[in-house]
Amino acid sequence: MTDTRFHEMPDGRRIAFRHTKPTHASSGPTLVFLPGYMSDMAGGKASAIFERAKAKGRGCLLLDYSGCGESSGDFADGTLSHWRDEVLSLIDAQTHGPVLVTGSSMGGWLMLLVGEALKERLAGIIGIASAPDFIRWGYSEEQRAQLAAGEVVLEHNPYGPEPTPTHPGFFADAEDLYRLTQKIAIDAPVRLIHGQCDEDVPWEISLKLAAALRSDDVQVTLVKDGDHRLSRSTDITGLLGLVDSFY
Repeated sequence: MTDTRFHEMPDGRRIAFRHTKPTHASSGPTLVFLPGYMSDMAGGKASAIFERAKAKGRGCLLLDYSGCGESSGDFADGTLSHWRDEVLSLIDAQTHGPVLVTGSSMGGWLMLLVGEALKERLAGIIGIASAPDFIRWGYSEEQRAQLAAGEVVLEHNPYGPEPTPTHPGFFADAEDLYRLTQKIAIDAPVRLIHGQCDEDVPWEISLKLAAALRSDDVQVTLVKDGDHRLSRSTDITGLLGLVDSFY
């Protein structure tokens, strides 16, 4: 991407990002898109959101987590805590005022951590097939035991030829970041969308998330024939409509 820039973290990690600034102060919140596990900012949903923001004169920030896409680092070293800190550092460096956080799949777990940290700056969150706590409900006891013992777990990857790895460092970090087991300290408006044909994240997870959020302004949209990615043209149109409702 020709407009990709890099943000350096204190430990030297170089985080690739794209940022379009709002055209004026009343353009509304800056939207920050958080991709899923092993995904990057080149995906269809991220690109559509970014192009819509540019066309509307809104602020929008995309990024690749360390170890993903164009960012530096080894994916095996990635954790939710590291990625949360990268997102917050970029938000502080590149944006001003309110922030609208959108997260896809694992990004839907990360958006909760980011949203809690933003506090009064959080204008709202939009979750797409959100997968908070997935290492708790998405793995067998045998797999969890393997990870706890320091072993890498490999699973079938429906989106590519290589298996999807889960590393013990990610697992150990995430064990301290569960959110569905407590009241989530977010009071901003929340919009969740989930496909009922999702084979990776059960749509009921979005209902559990809605119940756990402290906010009273929570709406869940279920797409009866929607899959996990929700990347069809009709899905993208629906997502952009949710984004527009915050402006």
